[in-house]
Amino acid sequence: MSEQLSKSEYQTLVEQAPILIWRANTTAGCDYFNERWLQFRGRTMEQERGNGWAEGVHPDDFQRCLDIYLDCFQKRETFEMYYRLMRHDGVYRWILDRGAPFYGENNEFQGYIGSCIDVTARIEAQRALDEAHERELANLRGLLPICMMCKKIRDTDGSWYQLELFISTHSQADFTHGMCPECTTQAVASASG
Repeated sequence: MSEQLSKSEYQTLVEQAPILIWRANTTAGCDYFNERWLQFRGRTMEQERGNGWAEGVHPDDFQRCLDIYLDCFQKRETFEMYYRLMRHDGVYRWILDRGAPFYGENNEFQGYIGSCIDVTARIEAQRALDEAHERELANLRGLLPICMMCKKIRDTDGSWYQLELFISTHSQADFTHGMCPECTTQAVASASG
């Protein structure tokens, strides 16, 4: 049997949840932010209300963010978007914002409720992984100009380098040296005769 939560318990859940929560009314203007949101932004409810919260959206993300929000709001569709939002210390953090329409008792549209989480660490880790992958692919895609005779490789500045030196400075490869059976046979034959 489930126990009903009191109004104060619901309020505590909403205010202290480890996510940023917002609400917008039927005009698309925001009229509520939980304590976590206000702490994250370092601003008051009055400063954030209406479109005040949007002052913290990174300029490069603002128009896309606004377009998604208003388009989904007009269609009464759930949305999910990423954008950078300024934290209280002036640092932009990547936010995953998910909003959904909510309805009153008579199934009358009341606005939107949304929640946001800071996903900066995940975005930065993915970006670093993507960049490393791109570097690796760029190395693999390239053609190496190699001398037919001595097997030196020409670098982009026109200098010629021993194969091992070039590869070790342009990759993480290390070399161990040995002799293949053919070269061993040739070396023995040359030394004997």
